[in-house]
Amino acid sequence: MDIEKLRLFKTLADLKHFHRAAERSHVSPSKLSRVLQAIEAEVGARLLDRDNRSVSLTAQGVLFLQHARAMIQQWETLQDQLLIAKDSLSGSISIYCSVTASYSFLYDMLTDFRRLHPDIQIKLHTGDPAEALERVQSGREDIAIAARPERLPSELSFKSFAQSPLIFITPSEGHRFEQIAEQYPADFWHKIPLIISERGVAREQLDDWFRKNQITPNIHAQVAGHEALVSMVSLGFGVGLVPRIAMDNSPLKDRVRPFRYQAKLKPYDVGVCVLEKRLKSPVVEAFWSQI
Repeated sequence: MDIEKLRLFKTLADLKHFHRAAERSHVSPSKLSRVLQAIEAEVGARLLDRDNRSVSLTAQGVLFLQHARAMIQQWETLQDQLLIAKDSLSGSISIYCSVTASYSFLYDMLTDFRRLHPDIQIKLHTGDPAEALERVQSGREDIAIAARPERLPSELSFKSFAQSPLIFITPSEGHRFEQIAEQYPADFWHKIPLIISERGVAREQLDDWFRKNQITPNIHAQVAGHEALVSMVSLGFGVGLVPRIAMDNSPLKDRVRPFRYQAKLKPYDVGVCVLEKRLKSPVVEAFWSQI
């Protein structure tokens, strides 16, 4: 199947919107619709359910999307290998990280990488760090800056480059939550409102710590992303758990501070992860080797 058709389908499946996918791919919505119809005719299955407002994958569409991502990655790896004999590498690489990681670590990485490989196009996507490994595993990204999980999936390679303590933070003005801790020294974790991540390494460690200490936490809110968590704490909604780098690099760092009472948690092990098979790509390997 034509690789460009697969790319159009992948974009449509990722964005779940015909007009946005057409704009992203620089084609008309009618052409995108014709390509989808041609793909469905070729595979003999309906891949998308769509109406005027939304697009969703069918069960067959989910399977085909996995195939499309794998084929696109294989083709890009082959292209990179064919170009390796040139004086300089060219091609593209997609990188996913949190907003905090983008200005904490990525600036120096990309500065060096661009100097060494100016012809490589870089596609940067930011979002919830809890999604990082999933995006690499699914083939949506080549590289992700992420926290190392307790159990790393066997198909992933991970290279650590920094550690950051996990700390509870509180609003910088006022001591309301510390007063609660002083008033109820034996069980204040049951009473203080907590702002925690919906999922991810920090959430898993915190859940494990609560479980081991037989604590039923007073969870006030769950958020996606450390940046949003720092923001909610700064507004006085509760005490939150974040990597120290998220607090130190936040534009709201003057409005939050470490909580007086801390838990003994493992530090946040930050690194770069990639599918092992993608290291066959000279472009991906070039980024990986400079870490």
